[in-house]
Amino acid sequence: MSHDSTAAPETAARKLAGRRRKEIVAVLLFSGGPIFESSIPLSVFGVDRQDAGVPRYRLLVCGGEEGPLRTTGGLELTAPHGLEAIARAGTVVVPAWRSITSPPPQEALDALRRAHEEGARIVGLCTGAFVLAAAGLLDGRPATTHWMYAPTLAKRYPSVHVDPRELFVDDGDVLTSAGTAAGIDLCLHIVRTDHGNEAAGALARRLVVPPRRSGGQERYLDRSLPEEIGADPLAEVVAWALEHLHEQFDVETLAARAYMSRRTFDRRFRSLTGSAPLQWLITQRVLQAQRLLETSDYSVDEVAGRCGFRSPVALRGHFRRQLGSSPAAYRAAYRARRPQSDRSQDTDGTANPPGGVPVGQQGHPGLPGHPGHPGQAAAALHPENPVPHQAARRTAAASALGPSLTASADTGREAYVPSRAGVPGQRSAT
Repeated sequence: MSHDSTAAPETAARKLAGRRRKEIVAVLLFSGGPIFESSIPLSVFGVDRQDAGVPRYRLLVCGGEEGPLRTTGGLELTAPHGLEAIARAGTVVVPAWRSITSPPPQEALDALRRAHEEGARIVGLCTGAFVLAAAGLLDGRPATTHWMYAPTLAKRYPSVHVDPRELFVDDGDVLTSAGTAAGIDLCLHIVRTDHGNEAAGALARRLVVPPRRSGGQERYLDRSLPEEIGADPLAEVVAWALEHLHEQFDVETLAARAYMSRRTFDRRFRSLTGSAPLQWLITQRVLQAQRLLETSDYSVDEVAGRCGFRSPVALRGHFRRQLGSSPAAYRAAYRARRPQSDRSQDTDGTANPPGGVPVGQQGHPGLPGHPGHPGQAAAALHPENPVPHQAARRTAAASALGPSLTASADTGREAYVPSRAGVPGQRSAT
């Protein structure tokens, strides 16, 4: 998916330093990193598949700190190279970072900055985006990461324009991907950029994955459960908002329910979530519209009314800005790609309860046709460990507070860049 990038003209003119080679890919590993994400670039760039028509890269596996490096399951790895080897790479990949709350080693950040200054392409897979952000390489740029960590990335680095909907974001010389398997999507995109569709397709066949995946992370956006938000009293107000999305109310209403002035409420909401409350509210209404378009036969006009929009025109405008499609086109595309068995279940009345809400979503409050009881939300999330009514309200609120549109604290500009065109789940500066 393409978008205008102020960095694009600059990156197009940049040249690799003389000691760096385009075909060399350095993968930067840290202790505590998950083995799945770490193995993705090793498999894509480290295996010779020239017999299948895939041009060969030269892989350098580099330790970002002193080894041995302990990874998932207590496995210990020894990287054959140190940070000094990054100086030869035309592409540097950070497949993951061990903790979104701890700072990366300063030596590794310095090496990434030098690599970028010398024209290298820098790639962050999943939580690797936090390392790129800590190095200052994402300032003023669009980026993505796993949807669950997107609010934290946006809050900690307000100058980064975080988009939690995309599978990956290509901003020219800096690229980021969402969680886990989206790292494969981005690595295939890099091969496609370097060597064309035929090479990327051949590699995808060897990996037994689709060469391009449609869709993005948007279907998961309301599943986040940041614990620090769920414990905050403001979560009660958010739970109420979710249960009444079908009503027309504004941020002033939420501020009054929190017994705060609008200014205090805005400041408190932003400090807690990294998001402007108005943008969060619009996003939740669009997410609810998205669910109704997927699970009901309501007309677009009816969906608008059931999601609290003042008119179908308002729904269409916000829906297109956030999801890059009209409501009618989204519904048609969603139904076209669903298996026939799923579509028949929706029509025979055995799979979905009244109101058109799928069984897997019965616990989400605020859906029309659903009683909105927060205890049911908790039961859906923790079926073997029911929680009291008030705790369930906090859980439901925490779920919705996480992945919302974010605004820069300095500029007020939306940091979650809406999709515009092209293949869903992919965004490129080219």
